[in-house]
Amino acid sequence: MATASTLAPGTFEDAAAALAAATEEGRTVRIVGAGTKLGWGSSEAAADIELHTTALDEVVAHDAGDLTATLQAGVPLELAQRTFAAAGQMLALDPPLGADAGPTIGGVVATGDAGPLRHRYGGPRDLVIGATVALSDGTIAQTGGKVIKNVAGYDLAKLFSGAFGTLGLILSVNVRLHPLHETSVTALGAAPDPAALGAAAVALSRAPLEFEALDVAWKGGRGGVLARCAGREATRRAHRAARLMDELGLADVDVTAEDGQLWERQRAGQRSADQALVRVAALPTELADVVRATAECDGTLVGRAALGASFVEIAPDAVARLRATLPGTARTVLLDAPAGLRTGGESWTAAEGPELELMRRVKVRFDPARTCNPGLFVGGI
Repeated sequence: MATASTLAPGTFEDAAAALAAATEEGRTVRIVGAGTKLGWGSSEAAADIELHTTALDEVVAHDAGDLTATLQAGVPLELAQRTFAAAGQMLALDPPLGADAGPTIGGVVATGDAGPLRHRYGGPRDLVIGATVALSDGTIAQTGGKVIKNVAGYDLAKLFSGAFGTLGLILSVNVRLHPLHETSVTALGAAPDPAALGAAAVALSRAPLEFEALDVAWKGGRGGVLARCAGREATRRAHRAARLMDELGLADVDVTAEDGQLWERQRAGQRSADQALVRVAALPTELADVVRATAECDGTLVGRAALGASFVEIAPDAVARLRATLPGTARTVLLDAPAGLRTGGESWTAAEGPELELMRRVKVRFDPARTCNPGLFVGGI
Protein backbone atom coordinates (compact mmCIF):
# COMPACT_ATOMS: atom_id res chain seq x y z
CA MET A 1 0.00 0.00 0.00
CA ALA A 2 1.39 3.40 -0.99
CA THR A 3 2.33 5.83 1.75
CA ALA A 4 0.07 8.88 1.99
CA SER A 5 1.61 12.16 0.94
CA THR A 6 1.73 14.87 3.62
CA LEU A 7 0.66 18.50 3.38
CA ALA A 8 0.89 21.19 6.06
CA PRO A 9 -0.67 24.36 4.60
CA GLY A 10 0.18 27.62 6.34
CA THR A 11 -2.84 29.63 5.19
CA PHE A 12 -6.58 29.06 4.94
CA GLU A 13 -6.40 29.55 1.18
CA ASP A 14 -3.70 26.92 0.77
CA ALA A 15 -5.67 24.45 2.88
CA ALA A 16 -8.83 25.02 0.86
CA ALA A 17 -6.91 24.70 -2.41
CA ALA A 18 -5.42 21.39 -1.25
CA LEU A 19 -8.89 20.00 -0.59
CA ALA A 20 -10.18 21.23 -3.93
CA ALA A 21 -7.25 19.64 -5.77
CA ALA A 22 -7.73 16.34 -3.98
CA THR A 23 -11.43 16.32 -4.87
CA GLU A 24 -10.73 17.09 -8.52
CA GLU A 25 -8.18 14.28 -8.68
CA GLY A 26 -10.46 11.80 -6.89
CA ARG A 27 -8.11 11.46 -3.93
CA THR A 28 -9.04 11.12 -0.26
CA VAL A 29 -7.74 13.27 2.59
CA ARG A 30 -7.12 12.39 6.24
CA ILE A 31 -7.25 15.57 8.35
CA VAL A 32 -4.66 15.51 11.13
CA GLY A 33 -3.91 17.87 14.01
CA ALA A 34 -1.22 16.73 16.43
CA GLY A 35 -1.99 13.09 15.61
CA THR A 36 -3.07 12.21 19.17
CA LYS A 37 -6.38 10.68 18.01
CA LEU A 38 -5.39 9.01 14.75
CA GLY A 39 -6.76 5.67 15.96
CA TRP A 40 -10.21 7.03 16.80
CA GLY A 41 -13.17 5.99 14.71
CA SER A 42 -13.01 3.53 11.83
CA SER A 43 -11.66 3.80 8.32
CA GLU A 44 -12.50 2.03 5.09
CA ALA A 45 -9.01 2.51 3.66
CA ALA A 46 -5.86 4.52 4.08
CA ALA A 47 -6.18 8.09 2.77
CA ASP A 48 -4.16 9.31 -0.19
CA ILE A 49 -3.17 12.55 1.56
CA GLU A 50 -2.60 13.55 5.17
CA LEU A 51 -3.44 17.22 5.63
CA HIS A 52 -1.89 18.53 8.85
CA THR A 53 -3.16 21.68 10.55
CA THR A 54 -0.10 22.24 12.75
CA ALA A 55 1.07 25.24 10.68
CA LEU A 56 -2.26 26.99 11.38
CA ASP A 57 -1.14 27.81 14.91
CA GLU A 58 -2.09 31.43 15.60
CA VAL A 59 -4.10 32.74 18.54
CA VAL A 60 -5.84 35.26 16.30
CA ALA A 61 -7.66 37.22 19.00
CA HIS A 62 -8.35 37.15 22.72
CA ASP A 63 -10.99 39.63 23.81
CA ALA A 64 -10.76 39.38 27.59
CA GLY A 65 -13.53 41.92 28.08
CA ASP A 66 -16.03 39.89 26.08
CA LEU A 67 -14.69 36.51 27.27
CA THR A 68 -14.15 35.30 23.71
CA ALA A 69 -11.22 34.22 21.57
CA THR A 70 -10.41 33.12 18.02
CA LEU A 71 -7.98 30.23 17.58
CA GLN A 72 -6.64 28.63 14.44
CA ALA A 73 -7.11 24.87 14.30
CA GLY A 74 -3.48 23.93 14.94
CA VAL A 75 -3.12 25.87 18.20
CA PRO A 76 -2.23 23.44 21.01
CA LEU A 77 -4.96 23.50 23.64
CA GLU A 78 -2.38 23.74 26.41
CA LEU A 79 -0.87 26.88 24.86
CA ALA A 80 -4.30 28.47 24.51
CA GLN A 81 -5.07 27.75 28.17
CA ARG A 82 -1.83 29.40 29.30
CA THR A 83 -2.72 32.46 27.24
CA PHE A 84 -6.17 32.70 28.80
CA ALA A 85 -4.92 31.97 32.32
CA ALA A 86 -2.72 35.07 32.18
CA ALA A 87 -5.98 37.05 32.05
CA GLY A 88 -7.69 34.96 34.76
CA GLN A 89 -9.78 33.09 32.20
CA MET A 90 -10.08 29.59 30.75
CA LEU A 91 -11.55 27.69 27.86
CA ALA A 92 -13.64 25.18 29.82
CA LEU A 93 -12.32 22.14 27.97
CA ASP A 94 -10.12 19.74 29.93
CA PRO A 95 -9.61 16.52 27.97
CA PRO A 96 -6.46 14.55 28.82
CA LEU A 97 -3.46 16.22 27.17
CA GLY A 98 -0.98 13.37 27.47
CA ALA A 99 2.71 13.60 28.27
CA ASP A 100 3.49 15.91 25.35
CA ALA A 101 0.45 18.21 25.87
CA GLY A 102 -0.05 17.92 22.13
CA PRO A 103 -3.79 18.01 21.31
CA THR A 104 -4.84 20.92 19.12
CA ILE A 105 -8.02 22.90 19.41
CA GLY A 106 -9.12 21.69 15.98
CA GLY A 107 -8.71 18.04 16.93
CA VAL A 108 -10.49 18.52 20.24
CA VAL A 109 -13.47 20.21 18.57
CA ALA A 110 -13.62 17.79 15.64
CA THR A 111 -13.75 14.74 17.93
CA GLY A 112 -15.96 16.30 20.61
CA ASP A 113 -13.30 15.52 23.21
CA ALA A 114 -13.92 16.81 26.74
CA GLY A 115 -13.09 16.13 30.38
CA PRO A 116 -14.78 16.50 33.77
CA LEU A 117 -15.61 20.19 33.21
CA ARG A 118 -18.20 19.08 30.67
CA HIS A 119 -20.56 18.61 33.64
CA ARG A 120 -20.99 22.36 34.09
CA TYR A 121 -19.83 23.96 30.87
CA GLY A 122 -20.73 21.43 28.20
CA GLY A 123 -18.50 20.02 25.49
CA PRO A 124 -16.81 21.67 22.49
CA ARG A 125 -20.06 22.19 20.60
CA ASP A 126 -21.39 24.22 23.54
CA LEU A 127 -18.32 26.48 23.70
CA VAL A 128 -17.80 27.12 19.98
CA ILE A 129 -19.72 30.22 18.89
CA GLY A 130 -18.37 30.40 15.38
CA ALA A 131 -15.95 28.77 12.97
CA THR A 132 -14.18 29.12 9.66
CA VAL A 133 -14.15 25.89 7.65
CA ALA A 134 -12.91 24.68 4.28
CA LEU A 135 -15.14 22.37 2.25
CA SER A 136 -13.99 19.71 -0.17
CA ASP A 137 -14.73 21.89 -3.21
CA GLY A 138 -12.35 24.57 -1.93
CA THR A 139 -15.00 26.86 -0.49
CA ILE A 140 -14.07 28.73 2.69
CA ALA A 141 -17.14 29.34 4.83
CA GLN A 142 -17.61 31.33 8.02
CA THR A 143 -20.27 30.34 10.52
CA GLY A 144 -21.48 31.98 13.72
CA GLY A 145 -19.71 35.06 15.04
CA LYS A 146 -17.16 36.42 17.46
CA VAL A 147 -19.60 37.44 20.19
CA ILE A 148 -21.86 35.18 22.21
CA LYS A 149 -25.10 36.99 21.23
CA ASN A 150 -24.45 36.58 17.50
CA VAL A 151 -26.20 33.34 16.53
CA ALA A 152 -26.00 33.57 12.73
CA GLY A 153 -24.84 30.17 11.50
CA TYR A 154 -24.47 29.03 15.10
CA ASP A 155 -25.80 25.53 14.50
CA LEU A 156 -23.44 24.98 11.57
CA ALA A 157 -20.45 25.49 13.85
CA LYS A 158 -21.97 22.94 16.22
CA LEU A 159 -22.44 20.54 13.31
CA PHE A 160 -18.70 20.41 12.66
CA SER A 161 -18.06 19.76 16.36
CA GLY A 162 -17.84 16.01 16.84
CA ALA A 163 -18.11 15.22 13.12
CA PHE A 164 -14.60 13.71 13.08
CA GLY A 165 -13.57 15.87 10.12
CA THR A 166 -16.01 14.13 7.79
CA LEU A 167 -17.79 17.33 6.69
CA GLY A 168 -14.71 19.42 5.99
CA LEU A 169 -11.65 21.00 7.54
CA ILE A 170 -11.97 23.25 10.60
CA LEU A 171 -9.63 26.19 9.97
CA SER A 172 -10.37 28.25 13.08
CA VAL A 173 -12.91 28.49 15.87
CA ASN A 174 -14.39 31.32 17.89
CA VAL A 175 -14.91 30.21 21.48
CA ARG A 176 -16.51 31.56 24.63
CA LEU A 177 -14.37 31.70 27.76
CA HIS A 178 -15.10 31.57 31.49
CA PRO A 179 -13.45 32.96 34.62
CA LEU A 180 -10.65 30.79 35.95
CA HIS A 181 -11.33 29.81 39.58
CA GLU A 182 -8.26 29.74 41.80
CA THR A 183 -9.93 27.61 44.46
CA SER A 184 -11.50 24.18 44.11
CA VAL A 185 -12.59 21.69 46.76
CA THR A 186 -13.73 18.11 46.12
CA ALA A 187 -16.04 15.89 48.14
CA LEU A 188 -15.66 12.18 47.51
CA GLY A 189 -17.14 8.94 48.74
CA ALA A 190 -16.87 5.23 47.99
CA ALA A 191 -19.63 2.93 46.78
CA PRO A 192 -19.54 -0.83 47.41
CA ASP A 193 -21.51 -1.91 44.35
CA PRO A 194 -22.88 -0.61 41.02
CA ALA A 195 -26.39 -0.01 42.39
CA ALA A 196 -25.11 2.18 45.22
CA LEU A 197 -22.85 4.08 42.82
CA GLY A 198 -25.65 4.71 40.36
CA ALA A 199 -28.13 5.81 43.03
CA ALA A 200 -25.65 8.20 44.63
CA ALA A 201 -24.67 9.69 41.29
CA VAL A 202 -28.29 10.38 40.34
CA ALA A 203 -29.07 11.93 43.73
CA LEU A 204 -26.01 14.18 43.65
CA SER A 205 -26.72 15.27 40.08
CA ARG A 206 -30.11 16.56 41.25
CA ALA A 207 -28.73 18.45 44.26
CA PRO A 208 -28.68 22.28 43.91
CA LEU A 209 -24.95 22.58 44.63
CA GLU A 210 -23.58 23.97 41.34
CA PHE A 211 -20.79 21.43 40.94
CA GLU A 212 -17.91 22.30 38.65
CA ALA A 213 -17.59 18.58 37.93
CA LEU A 214 -19.41 15.45 39.07
CA ASP A 215 -17.62 12.22 38.18
CA VAL A 216 -17.74 8.52 38.94
CA ALA A 217 -15.06 5.85 38.92
CA TRP A 218 -15.03 2.05 39.14
CA LYS A 219 -12.04 -0.23 39.61
CA GLY A 220 -11.42 -3.59 41.22
CA GLY A 221 -14.95 -4.12 42.49
CA ARG A 222 -15.27 -0.71 44.14
CA GLY A 223 -16.73 2.58 42.97
CA GLY A 224 -16.46 6.22 43.88
CA VAL A 225 -18.17 9.56 43.35
CA LEU A 226 -16.26 12.84 43.09
CA ALA A 227 -17.97 16.23 43.35
CA ARG A 228 -15.84 19.29 42.67
CA CYS A 229 -16.86 22.78 43.77
CA ALA A 230 -15.07 25.96 42.71
CA GLY A 231 -15.14 29.65 43.57
CA ARG A 232 -15.65 31.57 46.79
CA GLU A 233 -18.27 29.20 48.21
CA ALA A 234 -16.38 26.06 47.20
CA THR A 235 -15.58 24.82 50.71
CA ARG A 236 -19.11 25.31 52.04
CA ARG A 237 -20.72 23.58 49.06
CA ALA A 238 -18.23 20.72 49.15
CA HIS A 239 -19.08 20.05 52.80
CA ARG A 240 -22.78 20.10 51.94
CA ALA A 241 -22.05 17.53 49.23
CA ALA A 242 -20.15 15.41 51.75
CA ARG A 243 -23.11 15.45 54.15
CA LEU A 244 -25.37 14.33 51.32
CA MET A 245 -22.93 11.52 50.49
CA ASP A 246 -23.14 10.37 54.12
CA GLU A 247 -26.93 10.39 53.94
CA LEU A 248 -26.78 8.33 50.75
CA GLY A 249 -24.74 5.66 52.52
CA LEU A 250 -21.42 6.20 50.78
CA ALA A 251 -18.32 5.09 52.67
CA ASP A 252 -15.02 6.85 53.40
CA VAL A 253 -16.53 10.27 52.71
CA ASP A 254 -13.93 13.03 52.67
CA VAL A 255 -13.40 16.63 51.57
CA THR A 256 -10.09 17.82 50.14
CA ALA A 257 -8.70 20.99 48.63
CA GLU A 258 -5.69 19.02 47.36
CA ASP A 259 -7.72 17.57 44.53
CA GLY A 260 -5.49 18.03 41.48
CA GLN A 261 -4.32 14.42 41.29
CA LEU A 262 -7.86 13.11 41.77
CA TRP A 263 -9.07 14.87 38.65
CA GLU A 264 -5.92 14.12 36.72
CA ARG A 265 -6.61 10.41 37.31
CA GLN A 266 -10.15 10.89 36.03
CA ARG A 267 -8.87 12.48 32.84
CA ALA A 268 -6.16 9.84 32.44
CA GLY A 269 -8.87 7.16 32.56
CA GLN A 270 -10.13 8.49 29.22
CA ARG A 271 -7.13 6.99 27.44
CA SER A 272 -5.43 3.59 27.32
CA ALA A 273 -1.94 2.73 26.14
CA ASP A 274 -2.33 -1.03 25.69
CA GLN A 275 -5.96 -2.02 26.34
CA ALA A 276 -9.24 -1.26 24.58
CA LEU A 277 -10.90 2.05 25.55
CA VAL A 278 -14.61 2.28 24.79
CA ARG A 279 -16.62 5.49 25.13
CA VAL A 280 -20.17 4.69 26.23
CA ALA A 281 -23.18 7.00 25.94
CA ALA A 282 -26.18 5.92 28.00
CA LEU A 283 -28.94 7.46 30.09
CA PRO A 284 -27.65 8.79 33.42
CA THR A 285 -30.15 6.53 35.18
CA GLU A 286 -28.49 3.53 33.48
CA LEU A 287 -25.12 4.16 35.12
CA ALA A 288 -25.50 1.14 37.43
CA ASP A 289 -26.08 -1.09 34.38
CA VAL A 290 -23.03 0.34 32.60
CA VAL A 291 -20.91 -0.27 35.71
CA ARG A 292 -22.21 -3.85 36.01
CA ALA A 293 -21.28 -4.51 32.39
CA THR A 294 -17.82 -3.06 33.07
CA ALA A 295 -17.40 -5.23 36.17
CA GLU A 296 -18.47 -8.37 34.31
CA CYS A 297 -15.70 -7.68 31.78
CA ASP A 298 -13.12 -7.00 34.54
CA GLY A 299 -12.81 -3.44 33.32
CA THR A 300 -12.35 -0.01 34.85
CA LEU A 301 -14.52 3.05 34.30
CA VAL A 302 -14.44 6.82 34.67
CA GLY A 303 -17.28 9.06 33.61
CA ARG A 304 -19.57 12.04 33.94
CA ALA A 305 -22.22 11.09 36.50
CA ALA A 306 -24.97 13.44 35.30
CA LEU A 307 -24.38 13.09 31.57
CA GLY A 308 -24.30 9.34 30.98
CA ALA A 309 -20.85 9.56 29.37
CA SER A 310 -18.44 6.83 30.47
CA PHE A 311 -15.00 5.61 29.40
CA VAL A 312 -14.43 1.90 29.92
CA GLU A 313 -11.00 0.28 29.73
CA ILE A 314 -11.11 -3.48 29.12
CA ALA A 315 -9.10 -6.28 27.57
CA PRO A 316 -9.25 -6.16 23.75
CA ASP A 317 -11.06 -9.50 23.51
CA ALA A 318 -13.86 -8.25 25.79
CA VAL A 319 -15.21 -5.45 23.59
CA ALA A 320 -17.94 -7.54 21.97
CA ARG A 321 -18.99 -8.94 25.38
CA LEU A 322 -19.18 -5.42 26.84
CA ARG A 323 -21.39 -4.23 24.02
CA ALA A 324 -23.67 -7.23 24.41
CA THR A 325 -24.00 -6.62 28.17
CA LEU A 326 -24.68 -2.88 28.06
CA PRO A 327 -28.26 -1.52 28.16
CA GLY A 328 -29.97 -1.59 24.78
CA THR A 329 -30.09 2.20 24.61
CA ALA A 330 -26.31 2.56 25.05
CA ARG A 331 -24.13 3.63 22.14
CA THR A 332 -20.38 3.06 21.96
CA VAL A 333 -17.31 4.01 19.99
CA LEU A 334 -13.96 2.27 20.26
CA LEU A 335 -11.29 4.91 20.90
CA ASP A 336 -7.92 3.45 21.88
CA ALA A 337 -7.26 -0.14 20.79
CA PRO A 338 -4.56 -2.44 19.46
CA ALA A 339 -4.38 -2.35 15.66
CA GLY A 340 -5.58 -5.93 15.27
CA LEU A 341 -8.79 -5.26 17.16
CA ARG A 342 -9.53 -2.13 15.16
CA THR A 343 -9.16 -3.85 11.80
CA GLY A 344 -11.17 -6.85 12.91
CA GLY A 345 -14.38 -5.17 14.00
CA GLU A 346 -16.61 -2.11 13.81
CA SER A 347 -15.51 0.83 15.96
CA TRP A 348 -19.03 2.22 16.38
CA THR A 349 -22.18 0.63 17.72
CA ALA A 350 -24.33 -0.23 14.71
CA ALA A 351 -26.87 2.55 14.18
CA GLU A 352 -29.42 2.13 11.43
CA GLY A 353 -32.44 4.40 11.37
CA PRO A 354 -33.62 7.91 10.52
CA GLU A 355 -30.82 9.57 12.50
CA LEU A 356 -28.13 7.80 10.51
CA GLU A 357 -29.90 8.54 7.24
CA LEU A 358 -29.99 12.22 8.18
CA MET A 359 -26.26 12.19 8.94
CA ARG A 360 -25.56 10.55 5.59
CA ARG A 361 -27.51 13.28 3.82
CA VAL A 362 -25.52 15.93 5.66
CA LYS A 363 -22.30 14.23 4.55
CA VAL A 364 -23.51 14.25 0.93
CA ARG A 365 -24.42 17.92 1.20
CA PHE A 366 -21.05 19.04 2.54
CA ASP A 367 -18.69 16.47 0.98
CA PRO A 368 -20.40 14.75 -1.97
CA ALA A 369 -17.08 13.46 -3.32
CA ARG A 370 -16.25 11.79 0.02
CA THR A 371 -12.88 13.51 0.10
CA CYS A 372 -12.66 14.26 3.83
CA ASN A 373 -11.99 11.39 6.27
CA PRO A 374 -14.18 8.89 4.38
CA GLY A 375 -15.47 5.95 6.42
CA LEU A 376 -14.25 7.38 9.72
CA PHE A 377 -17.63 8.14 11.28
CA VAL A 378 -20.52 5.92 12.29
CA GLY A 379 -22.25 4.02 9.49
CA GLY A 380 -19.27 4.39 7.17
CA ILE A 381 -19.78 8.15 6.79
